[in-house]
Amino acid sequence: MSFLYIKALHIIFVTTWFAGLFYIVRLFIYQTEASERPDPERSILVKEYKRNTKRLWFAITWPSAILTLIFGTWVLMHVPAYLKEGFMHIKLTFVFMLYIYHLICHRIYKQLQNDTYKYTSQKLRIWNEVATILLVGIVFIIVLKNAMSMLWGLVGLVAFTVILMMAIKIYKNIREGNGKQK
Repeated sequence: MSFLYIKALHIIFVTTWFAGLFYIVRLFIYQTEASERPDPERSILVKEYKRNTKRLWFAITWPSAILTLIFGTWVLMHVPAYLKEGFMHIKLTFVFMLYIYHLICHRIYKQLQNDTYKYTSQKLRIWNEVATILLVGIVFIIVLKNAMSMLWGLVGLVAFTVILMMAIKIYKNIREGNGKQK
């Protein structure tokens, strides 16, 4: 198989993996909020969220994570010189953190499937943004590649993270304000 096909497949599965990670945590949030509703609404919604979460997690997110790893390893085997580059070590560190994030999401998934709610919807909203921060970091590292650009990229990533957290806080305040007006 041509190297470019392998690289394209790697990018495709990275994309579907991130789509799964972004949506799975949204489903966690919805299920957590549904668990606080009165019956019969609670039982109907929780059952539906559990079903949708299971489908997404095992039909898209896990397979995409595995295929990302396979095709990413294949790319590195095809171009071993990448492993000598400093930017690749930083990228792989972020990717490792992304797999840790994935495994933590799996733990949350199992807890919610067992009706164990350890996190509020607000904490899950913040958790949802961790994948965004990792995505931004990985993309900037792989595109910029040199140390000075990466330094500015890191400054940008920190600024992006701060802005994201402020946006979450503002959104929470707006949501709570709208809830009080009802």
